[in-house]
Amino acid sequence: MKFIVSSTYLLKQLQVLGGVINNSNTLPILDNFLFELNNTELIISASDLETTMSAKLEVESDNSGSIAVPARLLLDTLKTFPEQPLTFVVEDNNTIEISSNHGKYALAYADGNEFPKAVALEDASTTTITGDILATAINKTIFAAGNDDLRPVMSGVFFQFSTEGLTFVATDAHKLVKYSREDVSANEVAEFIMPKKPLNLLKGILAASDDDVTIEYNDSNAKFSFENVELICRLIDGKYPNYEAVIPKENPNKLTIDRTQFLNSVRRVSIFSNKTTHQIRLKIAGAELNISAEDIDYSNKAEERLTCDYQGDDMQIGFNSRFLTEMLNNLTSDDVQLEMSLPNRAGILTPVDGLDEGEQVTMLVMPVMLNN
Repeated sequence: MKFIVSSTYLLKQLQVLGGVINNSNTLPILDNFLFELNNTELIISASDLETTMSAKLEVESDNSGSIAVPARLLLDTLKTFPEQPLTFVVEDNNTIEISSNHGKYALAYADGNEFPKAVALEDASTTTITGDILATAINKTIFAAGNDDLRPVMSGVFFQFSTEGLTFVATDAHKLVKYSREDVSANEVAEFIMPKKPLNLLKGILAASDDDVTIEYNDSNAKFSFENVELICRLIDGKYPNYEAVIPKENPNKLTIDRTQFLNSVRRVSIFSNKTTHQIRLKIAGAELNISAEDIDYSNKAEERLTCDYQGDDMQIGFNSRFLTEMLNNLTSDDVQLEMSLPNRAGILTPVDGLDEGEQVTMLVMPVMLNN
């Protein structure tokens, strides 16, 4: 088995695939990349049993075969090369030899047949979506997903496809984000929960990509295919909570404010908040928003006054400043609207401008009880 490939082209593909490999694997074979050569086509795969990702590369060769090559060693070696052709040759003594312009490097390889095979999707439904829309949907929601192992369904992003549009939801019970697109739709209704790790991988690769991504899914797995890459992952098993029931429908109190100004103010004031509750108080009356925080244990306190556009009754409501900061950071609009009903009901944060046609984003943040 022998092939020739450009060093930087190979490194670029392997760095993407390397994100799949865990630092500590139960099976030693998973510390390797699987190389499957079929004449001029080389398919490289990486897996952690839950997620398998593979890329097709064009190489110069007329051989075929499959071997598993140590990932860390190969990546560290490739990072040091300037752009040049590399020749890979499998030797008799169970090593693969890489020849560059200046030297030779031999790595011990494992049998490619030991590498776990990717799952084949049976009875799969299919939807196609452009890469940048999918990357935006992941970006807008993934930060709100939980980390609680006891509630695995909330540790992923809920994909809801229908003929009307696509909806992506994430929540950790303190905050919730719902991102929907009416300009893209699926052929049939489907719902599944995607784990975070494959989504983070996709987000990184698809940012600013206008390639079409084909998503195939059944009850247990999903597969994302685009350009020369395929990613297959196991879905999170379970029923997603009814998020629509949590979003308050009647919110008579509406506050509109400049996002950057609000974000900076919350950031500054929260430095003075209690280090365990991160509580800040919003006091709204007329066209004035008063943001304050206090840490009684250390006699630290801060308050700022901002002008805003407000329709509704005068009110005071408390929020965890970290959640509010995360949400404001994640929006890209100039102005945001915060809708509220009562101090013990969730506040709804939405961007006023800056959205594409058919794009909607709703963020919900649970209040904290104020100790007056």
